[in-house]
Amino acid sequence: MNIAPIDRVVTATPKRLRRGIRGMSDRAISWLFVGPTILLLLAINIFPLIWTIRLSFTNYRANRPNADVKFIGLRNYERILTDSDIWQTMQATAHFLCWTIIMQVLIGFALAWLINRKFKGNGLWTTIIVLPMMLSPAVVGNFWTFLYQPQIGLFNYIIEFLTGIDSNSFTMIGEVNLAPWAIVIVDTWMWTPFVMLICLAGLRSIPDYIYEAAECDRASKWRQFWTITIPMVLPFLMLAVLFRGIENFKMFDLVVLLTGGGPGSTTELTSINLKREAFEKWRTGYASAYAVILFVTIFGLASIYVKALNRVKDR
Repeated sequence: MNIAPIDRVVTATPKRLRRGIRGMSDRAISWLFVGPTILLLLAINIFPLIWTIRLSFTNYRANRPNADVKFIGLRNYERILTDSDIWQTMQATAHFLCWTIIMQVLIGFALAWLINRKFKGNGLWTTIIVLPMMLSPAVVGNFWTFLYQPQIGLFNYIIEFLTGIDSNSFTMIGEVNLAPWAIVIVDTWMWTPFVMLICLAGLRSIPDYIYEAAECDRASKWRQFWTITIPMVLPFLMLAVLFRGIENFKMFDLVVLLTGGGPGSTTELTSINLKREAFEKWRTGYASAYAVILFVTIFGLASIYVKALNRVKDR
């Protein structure tokens, strides 16, 4: 083990502290340096969580900090779970989650399968495909808002060419039936490269000798795909689904820039609805209970999913 960095730290400390450090084990020294950072991170994350849970049992409003705060028990939770508007936003979020994940996994895996094949310009095409996920969500949102405009937007002219519908008579982000698909398309365009990179790592982790052994057994390409490629890439696919599911559950910036949650509340996801409750209606206690429910939901689903992922990896 290289102990030169530790020696330099030890010689730079006062004599009394130096004697104490020399008598400590490597594990104790590592905790000495890492411990303060861990404590800081816990304070930054744990304290707001505890404070949010506390507020969720009250009628506190941030715009009236001097008002009398009353403990109301589980009333906020009861109101949230019986509110039809909340369930409508949950439905919109579920629609967004399911379709973005399905499209990103299918397209991402297909792109990874193509990129994994050696051909001229492989690196160039990989760079071009990855570019969208390097852009800021603000840039992507404004760029696609421009494309969706009915008068000059390229996307609506494509729809007009394919369907014959006059592009001036509608805008995709203003139509009730099309607005959810508008944000699905943008998120898929932006984050499919991320899924592609994870799938590409999975494909390149498969040893060549496995395919060579399959060819010796005269297994067809189709059989190799279903018995070798898919099972060995499956943990990577599940990991991509986990990452994108968590990120899309808290999606906010793209939707605000594209539709603002409209038309009506068609694309109002839970994150947008939570922001409105907390910072527009100023129902802080209610919004805190809402946030706790979302946290428990995400944490619970992620825990179950991680257990399933571990089972697949251990096979």
